[in-house]
Amino acid sequence: MGQTLTSLVAVLGNLILIAALVWYGFTLFAEYHATGKWAKNITGLLGGIGMFVLAFSLVITPANAEVIMRVAQTKASSFFLWLSSLLLLAAIAAYGIITYSKPFRLWHERRIRRDLNRDLPKIP
Repeated sequence: MGQTLTSLVAVLGNLILIAALVWYGFTLFAEYHATGKWAKNITGLLGGIGMFVLAFSLVITPANAEVIMRVAQTKASSFFLWLSSLLLLAAIAAYGIITYSKPFRLWHERRIRRDLNRDLPKIP
């Protein structure tokens, strides 16, 4: 009984924490969406996907497939696997740093805006 109660409390605590974080994330996203910066990011994302599709279409030619087959028979694939893993870890770290610092910046901007509005006289 004690183990079940402990597990239930842990699960409920985690569920409440996750729900609170999701709610806070949606409020930050709504504020970010309201500033209009998302349009620049979406256009960059679509442009990046377009460049990726262009690169893929250039790679899948018969001549390039033959070169890729020759490279695959060497040990170069291990090097590219390590390089890919390193770059992915760097991207995850950069995303974590950006994600960690952005809510604090938004919170600070919101606090400054609130302090500025508090000093203004109330005009009916």
